[in-house]
Amino acid sequence: MKKHLLLILGLFVVVACHKKADEPSPETFFVAPSHFPKPVYPIDSNVITAAGFDLGKNLFYDGILSKDSTIACGECHRQTYVFTHHMHDLSHGIYGRVGLRNAQSLQNLAWRERFQWDGKAATLNEQPILPIEHPDEMDDDIDNVVARVGRHKGYQDKFKAAFGSEGVTKDRLLKALTQFMLSLVSYQSRYDKYVLKDASASFTQDELDGMSLFNSKGCSNCHKGVLFTDESFRNNGLSKFERTKIEYVNEKPVLQIVVDEGRFRVTGNANDKFKFKVPSLRNVAASSPYMHDGRYTSLLEVLNFYDASVQDYGTLDPVLRQSNGRLGIQMTAEEKRKIIAFLNTLTDDTFLKDKRFAEPDGFPVR
Repeated sequence: MKKHLLLILGLFVVVACHKKADEPSPETFFVAPSHFPKPVYPIDSNVITAAGFDLGKNLFYDGILSKDSTIACGECHRQTYVFTHHMHDLSHGIYGRVGLRNAQSLQNLAWRERFQWDGKAATLNEQPILPIEHPDEMDDDIDNVVARVGRHKGYQDKFKAAFGSEGVTKDRLLKALTQFMLSLVSYQSRYDKYVLKDASASFTQDELDGMSLFNSKGCSNCHKGVLFTDESFRNNGLSKFERTKIEYVNEKPVLQIVVDEGRFRVTGNANDKFKFKVPSLRNVAASSPYMHDGRYTSLLEVLNFYDASVQDYGTLDPVLRQSNGRLGIQMTAEEKRKIIAFLNTLTDDTFLKDKRFAEPDGFPVR
């Protein structure tokens, strides 16, 4: 069956036909599925090449980006779990430090508008700087990282191959990481095949009922369209969670009581308190734990929360205020079961097992 997928291969754009969805070409670095909207990221400004993809992948999996060369991007973003930190409610970084938030999935990033739970990174190119320089993650300075990478002959050669001339620079390092991240496109779930009317894909009655409930109960107000996110920041009614943690002030450890106020930490606007980025639900069954602080370990726990535990701290999203004054989304046990059945159709095993995205052989290059 023909698959109408737009494949961007280096500088060439072709339409691939007569190709099974689970057989992407090894030279394909970015896929823009026809049933997806137009990418937000300006692909032409950072065309993905074989050498750029290879360099970005090596950097992604190399601890050289952290101060003591022990923590790689791939440490908290593991492919099998949608590039999240599976079963870690909060991510662990350098020196065993524990962060404030759960690692977000890395998929379909070309369609994202802002990055991090609070949207601190405006573009995908600048996103890697935040974990590199965060004291709980990699605890370094981007210029130090560039200098350290540039001292290794293996990387010098890879940068020249990727960009056509010698030189390891901040701009090139970030572009290479971005090329790899742009390639992480998930579009081959059973849901996708169903939407594309693939004769080999069908839903059970429970899955069909779950899809209907997902829409009628209002889940799709936030988890919208084929990307299953509207890219907004919302307060979904989670209880305040005070944590005692070490914060670093002028590089000195200070024990503090911390309440994560989400988007407010970036904007300073009181209306943004406790608002967090709406995550995509693609591959959600594989990305436990859930919420910005990883407080729930199962999809049933998440639905139970929306059913009975939503709280209002003044900025609660209006979609969670019912006309009868009730907060949250009322669901029966049977409805929850069916919604979960539908969510399981969003799992893209081809993406989760694609060897192109795995840690490279013969690693590290240096």
